[in-house]
Amino acid sequence: MRVLVQEAPFDLGQETTEFARGHRDMGAIVTFTGVVRDLPDDPLEAMEIEHYPGMTEAALGEFAAQAMTRFDLGDALVIHRFGRLLPGEMIMMVATAARHRKSAFEGAEFLMDYLKSRAPFWKREITAKGSGWVASKSVDEDALKRW
Repeated sequence: MRVLVQEAPFDLGQETTEFARGHRDMGAIVTFTGVVRDLPDDPLEAMEIEHYPGMTEAALGEFAAQAMTRFDLGDALVIHRFGRLLPGEMIMMVATAARHRKSAFEGAEFLMDYLKSRAPFWKREITAKGSGWVASKSVDEDALKRW
């Protein structure tokens, strides 16, 4: 299990290849990559993501450990960026490995839902009209109820 919180971009292909290597006993590897998306009504200039070092890594590590146990994962990877990101840039990645695809998919979904709603990151969107903090959404909170 590996958790990285970093400012620098990551290489999706390299991370996926490295994660997949060495999992010969796993029948499934699932990856998901989140991307900073533009806003439909007010083009996004940038997103700034803040966090508390130490606290963030601990929380993400706890989410990953829960996923490992709950879904019988053989491995998990969580990468989340902070700092100033532009539309189209990769913001995060989740990878899970399991003996069976259902466990790998469910483990990845669990991690994505918890990262979206419970990870201690604060996101500010910057547009030509100004800036504002991103509020939590009820749809994201509702997604947690299935777990």
